[in-house]
Amino acid sequence: EKLSFLETARRLSLPPSTIANWVKAHKAGKLGDIGKTHRPLTEIEMKLARTKKELAEVKMERDILKKAAAYFARESLPGTR
Repeated sequence: EKLSFLETARRLSLPPSTIANWVKAHKAGKLGDIGKTHRPLTEIEMKLARTKKELAEVKMERDILKKAAAYFARESLPGTR
């Protein structure tokens, strides 16, 4: 199954630029070199990343609910239908 960078990134919860870098490295035959210079993430760093992702999702949900509340508030005013 062929997926776009954006769809692949969305499914893996990664930035599209990361996927693009991996594809570029693969085409250059250097995919095995990626990550060798970086140390593994600690447990706290992994937890921080998960927490940041969850916070971003909650903020997005909050913003959607704010917009929906404003929309329905306008709809309920007399003369706005």
